[in-house]
Amino acid sequence: MHQLTLAEIARALAAKQFSAEELTRSLLTRIQQVDPQLNSFITVTEEQAIAQAKAADARRASGESGTLLGAPIGHKDLFCTQGIRTSCGSKILDNFQAPYDATVVERLSAAGAVSLGKLNMDEFAMGSANESSYYGAVKNPWDMSRVPGGSSGGSAAAVAARLLPAATGSDTGGSIRQPAALTNLTGLKPTYGRVSRWGMIAYASSLDQGGPIARTAEDCALMLGAMAGFDPKDSTSVDQPLDDYLAALEKPLSGLRIGLPKEYFGSGLDAKIADAVMAAVEELKKLGATVKDISLPNMQHAIPSYYVIAPAEASSNLSRFDGVRFGYRCENPVDLTDLYKRSRAEGFGDEVRRRIMVGTYALSAGYYDAYYLKAQKIRRLIKNDFVSAFEEVDVILGPTTPNLAWKLGEKNNDPVSAYLEDIYTITANLAGIPGISMPAGFIDGLPVGVQLLAPYFQESRLLNVAHKYQQVIEWHKQAPSGF
Repeated sequence: MHQLTLAEIARALAAKQFSAEELTRSLLTRIQQVDPQLNSFITVTEEQAIAQAKAADARRASGESGTLLGAPIGHKDLFCTQGIRTSCGSKILDNFQAPYDATVVERLSAAGAVSLGKLNMDEFAMGSANESSYYGAVKNPWDMSRVPGGSSGGSAAAVAARLLPAATGSDTGGSIRQPAALTNLTGLKPTYGRVSRWGMIAYASSLDQGGPIARTAEDCALMLGAMAGFDPKDSTSVDQPLDDYLAALEKPLSGLRIGLPKEYFGSGLDAKIADAVMAAVEELKKLGATVKDISLPNMQHAIPSYYVIAPAEASSNLSRFDGVRFGYRCENPVDLTDLYKRSRAEGFGDEVRRRIMVGTYALSAGYYDAYYLKAQKIRRLIKNDFVSAFEEVDVILGPTTPNLAWKLGEKNNDPVSAYLEDIYTITANLAGIPGISMPAGFIDGLPVGVQLLAPYFQESRLLNVAHKYQQVIEWHKQAPSGF
């Protein structure tokens, strides 16, 4: 059962080939046996999962149907879950139990999805490797000596290792798409505002966006259909009708205009990954697509712009973690100032402290105009590049990452090198457009991902292109050895 995709599970449950409870118990046993070597879960919610599975079976018995009714999933551990630890991968929230469910959790629960637990992540979603978690690094099931990508590395590793068929993630600068690429999965970052951020603990509020990680575009369409939609509790949520993501999957690609930015194929890209990208282009051309060379001239400024804006917003968002109301508190503080200082110093890890300091500096008097304001102006230029490009093409295609998954610990003393792994993904967050990464082959046994970007609220187009591609290739069907 663990080898089935989310869509296959939905069809099997509808056909009564097995019950939701049988499936849930089987996967919980598998998690217990396999996850100690991967470290993809922070919290396994066995009792709750079995109760949800029994409730889903009862709903089906009463005549109810639904594609996610009884389907097992997991949540990245920054989505608040009522009465269950929500840690954000940080010591400072190790003892925090949320008093409510995030909107994404609430909607998936209403659809009948069964949550098996909370998945490991880079601390406060800050990282590209899932090595900054208070609970330890997550291993890549394709090579246990390598990173799975971050910050949604726990979600990616768990799905790739067939511990569950799909999971939620969050994408601030590529944190769904990059781990999906490094673990042979499909990961979707929706348009900013398409999926509610209410109850999703913030890293950088103008960049964060929740989305699904699964093995296929069809599975991502199933997940997005339940997750997306207007939420009056989220002031950044957009009140715009949803597409029928499943119905859009089968549209032909005849006449699809694909843009290839010249900036994507520079000296920083692994030549073998470039070959895999072009092989994917050739498959899409066989399906009726046409290709055009385009330019995104301000892409070169994306990394410095992002690493001013995101830490600045993190500095503001994380100021609430002070040891007073909830979370970690230092022992025996001598006064309030000591409480603040030691609680934060002891509760936050190195990468989080680094970004808080960078962000605080960028927002400080005398530097705001020189750094933060200038970064926001560059952000607008990057958005304008995409607006202009989409007047010529329907989607933009390129590599998801410049390199393959790297060795655990390889970049720990070189954070800038890790930041550069996000070069192809962060522009979508700065502009707010949707993006998807899909499997596109292997190099020396390690997965390669190809990224597609589309205009605002065109998630159905991305899912359509990825699905049609996955009907003619077999990469996404391969599982890591031993899993």
